[in-house]
Amino acid sequence: MDTSDIRKGLKLMMDGNPYVVTDFQFVKPGKGQAFTRTKMRNMLSGNTIERNIRSGERFEPADVEDRTLQFIYQEGENYVFMHPKTGDQVSVHQDIVGDANGFLMDGIDVMITIYNGNPVSIELPPHIVAQIIETEPGERGNTATNVNKPAKITTGATVGVPLFCVEGEWIKIDTRTKQYIERAKAPSLAPR
Repeated sequence: MDTSDIRKGLKLMMDGNPYVVTDFQFVKPGKGQAFTRTKMRNMLSGNTIERNIRSGERFEPADVEDRTLQFIYQEGENYVFMHPKTGDQVSVHQDIVGDANGFLMDGIDVMITIYNGNPVSIELPPHIVAQIIETEPGERGNTATNVNKPAKITTGATVGVPLFCVEGEWIKIDTRTKQYIERAKAPSLAPR
């Protein structure tokens, strides 16, 4: 692969470790050779580095496998995920799950990246629908913008919600920013 292949989410090998590109920018200076400025996250340690890659430079893709699995339960410090069709189970340590654990609910599909047979990262779906189980009383008619109060949802995470949200209400949450998006209807309990 070369610099023209660089994009967000690209998984590549750098210094013997697998990295994922989190941000990039093509730079063409007035003098000298063009290059791509990248930010990459080490998939093993979680550290982020910035690296300039000169145009024409070549690198190898990371030998990783992405699998879509369903979360089924937590067992001590491990979270167990299952392939919905084959029933194969993968156990992921809480260090890899990180703060995503606050948004894991039974049956949620997540993308797990496997490197050398071991899970190295998980990616939540962009949005989830959860119920508020604990928050301060709502204020009727209060539509002030950008004013939030903390609310605990069914998964255990705490997110900022507008003042009009009340306990028992279902909301849609952006898992990347951990922010309230909108009110939602309760998910149907129909089997998949």
